[in-house]
Amino acid sequence: MKICVIGVGYVGLVTGTCFAELGNDVIGVDIDEVKIGNLCESKIPIYEPRLEELVKRNIREHRLVFQTDVVDGVKKSDIIYIAVGTPSLDNGDADLSYLISAANEISKGINSSYKIIVNKSTVPVGTGDIVANILIDKGISRDKFSVVSNPEFLREGNAINDFLFPDRIIIGSNDTKAAKQIAELYKILNCPVLITDLESAEMIKYASNAFLATKISFINAIANICERVNADVLLVAEGMGLDKRIGNKFLNAGIGYGGSCFPKDTIALIKIAEKAGVDLKLLKEVINVNELQKELFFKKIQKVFGNLKGKTLAIWGLAFKPNTDDMRDAPSIDIINRLLDQKVKIKAFDPVAVENSRAIFNDNIEFGSSMYDILKGADALLILTEWNEFKQADFEKIKKNLNSPIIIDGRNIYDQDKLNDLGFEYYGVGI
Repeated sequence: MKICVIGVGYVGLVTGTCFAELGNDVIGVDIDEVKIGNLCESKIPIYEPRLEELVKRNIREHRLVFQTDVVDGVKKSDIIYIAVGTPSLDNGDADLSYLISAANEISKGINSSYKIIVNKSTVPVGTGDIVANILIDKGISRDKFSVVSNPEFLREGNAINDFLFPDRIIIGSNDTKAAKQIAELYKILNCPVLITDLESAEMIKYASNAFLATKISFINAIANICERVNADVLLVAEGMGLDKRIGNKFLNAGIGYGGSCFPKDTIALIKIAEKAGVDLKLLKEVINVNELQKELFFKKIQKVFGNLKGKTLAIWGLAFKPNTDDMRDAPSIDIINRLLDQKVKIKAFDPVAVENSRAIFNDNIEFGSSMYDILKGADALLILTEWNEFKQADFEKIKKNLNSPIIIDGRNIYDQDKLNDLGFEYYGVGI
């Protein structure tokens, strides 16, 4: 198939590259000339395992090209994926301005051939109709296009695997023929495909993310109880996870969720509910618990030291999760800013997110090139992201470099008994 992907940010770039990997001819389009110029030279703007390798291979095989001309891309394609950003507005609604702009450009490129327009972006219920109405208002005959919702379920750090080996594919449309054509794109992946109406597909994405965020906040709330009653949240989560109805995924207590999806999607779903006359109190509390986790972790640090002024703290992990350089809504931002307000000196290391972090903190914190170098002269080590290389740390080297053998672990990556036996003062979450 000939596919045009509008918006080559995280979702669009992964989607277009993987479709090319499956043998399709893909045009990636974006208005950012610098980004497109870099991609044409196989320079990847984000960190995602295996992505650079696949981009280079598919450019070399002439299945993947990048350009800034949206209209030309639409004219040359049978299927147009919209994968632009839908960030939160100040009131919590999803900002659809980029999507509306993309729809207007698509209308200029629809020629005599029939097009299927697919919303890959996370959008509120009813957005498919917005796209269709824009095209109709531009004079495009209804028989020249169909609109489909095909929400993405890509986890940053595992996106290539998630695309090529998905749990399920969701396709929503009020045009059964168009939905089946999109299903054919995924047939080679041999996974469950659910075809729904347009509105249900749009809701599935929000409901899925909201449920996962709820699991995280639930176990964090349980962790806070565990600390009060001398229980171990790691054992509690393990016991819960053995129940097949619950499962063990997303039951990791810590400093809360972040990233580009959960924060904005939970807020957007609350706004969708409000417009439908529903007070989604449950999800509001999920957000409250998530915010509370960062505050409680900061208070834990305060409790360890008392007066924080003049202390030096080493931080391992800045990105909101491992295997990504994404700093959007990363819990580390809030925690570090709280520490800076207390006149704490911060020395930080992250395997890939240093440059994005530097743009946030400027010269207010010191960035190290080695996870061990930043420990020198520090009064404690904070773990804020659970990178695998941190899990395999040399504890003797940590103890040697720190002023005091104190580890405050916001991700529970270490065994408390083991660390205590090694002479560390160890603090986790819910243990």
